Order: sequence, then structure tokens, then C-alpha cells
Amino acid sequence: MPAERDKGPEKLANRLRVARAELRLSQEELANLAGVTRQTISAIENLQYCPSALLAFVLARRLGKPVAELFYIEGDAP
Repeated sequence: MPAERDKGPEKLANRLRVARAELRLSQEELANLAGVTRQTISAIENLQYCPSALLAFVLARRLGKPVAELFYIEGDAP
């Protein structure tokens, strides 16, 4: 069994901004592709909002990346 971390609750981090930039997409363009608002994309990128599993998969699909390449547990090696 892996050692328990004593750092408090785990947080979801992401590489959404980098993946979006690689495709030269604005927040607005990605939001339209994913069916959400630009504010939602901004909040996810700034770690102010944790997307649902469904939205994480939709974003990954729209960006052509595996979910695990976009989202990871903060503190784990990216």
C-alpha cells in the first residue's frame, strides 16, 4: 500500500493553458468547442474551478490529448 501523504486534501492541477497555446486557441475558442463559457476555461486554468470528469474528457478530446496529459494531482510529477 502506498504511503499516505500528510499534506491535506489533494488538488487537481492542469496543463490546459499550455495545450491550448500549442493549438493557438483562445479561451473563447476552446470554450466554444467544449460547450462552456470562456470564464469556465479561465477558472480551470487558474485552478479556481475543478472540472467534472465529463468536462475533463471533453476538453482532452477537443485538444487531442489524453486526459492524464492535461490533468494531474498537484504535487505529482507532471
